[in-house]
Amino acid sequence: ADLPAYTTAGGCAGMCVDLTLFPLDTIKTRLQSQQGFYKAGGFRGIYAGVPSAAVGSFPNAAAFFVTYDCTKSLLGAGGTLASPRMAPVTHMVAASLGEIVACLIRVPTEVVKQRTQASPSSSTYSVLLATLKEEIPFSLVQFPLWEYLKSLWSWRQGHTLYSWQAAVCGAFAGAVAAFVTTPLDVAKTRIMLAKAGSTTASGNIPLVLYDVWRTRGLTGLFAGSIPRITFISVGGFIFLGAYEKVRRTLL
Repeated sequence: ADLPAYTTAGGCAGMCVDLTLFPLDTIKTRLQSQQGFYKAGGFRGIYAGVPSAAVGSFPNAAAFFVTYDCTKSLLGAGGTLASPRMAPVTHMVAASLGEIVACLIRVPTEVVKQRTQASPSSSTYSVLLATLKEEIPFSLVQFPLWEYLKSLWSWRQGHTLYSWQAAVCGAFAGAVAAFVTTPLDVAKTRIMLAKAGSTTASGNIPLVLYDVWRTRGLTGLFAGSIPRITFISVGGFIFLGAYEKVRRTLL
């Protein structure tokens, strides 16, 4: 019965994020590209690709939240996973499934977006794998942390959180997850922007990370981490806050 609410809330949240934060994402992609920031375009045309991103983000975010919420309520309905102690496990499973479903929708638009931001070519399949390898660890950190912070805060104040409080929890959870998974994001960007047929384009993440570490050291592995943390914590604030707001309005 709640599916239309989850779909609308998730989709609106996704579009809000893309429309506000797209330029920061373009800057981050260019900072991480092999050719260097200025050769990849610098600050020129940082809104290139906004329409395709916004169109792709509605179904993608809607798919994520429908899967996430349905899995959460199914797993929490009874059995071993219903106990409060098992909540993080439930949230991890739900977030992983949500990411898989969302990635199947998002990756084709993501490839188009990255290529308009800094150009080259790699197969959609290798990008799908690289995206999943980055998104799932990210969600495994972000969603259990978000749910935990929300329950801690509402327990402390003695009533359910307002939408803005859920948004603050989302920003914090996003920042932590963003920092921890920056090296995976660097690898994904390198794989996406690699010339077809090169060793990087084959999508071997450990190999790509080793190569970055060898040539650029630790700073290379965390390249673009500041715009990434900024982007994702603001994104987490808008995305999870908008989601809670719209969902509560509809339910």
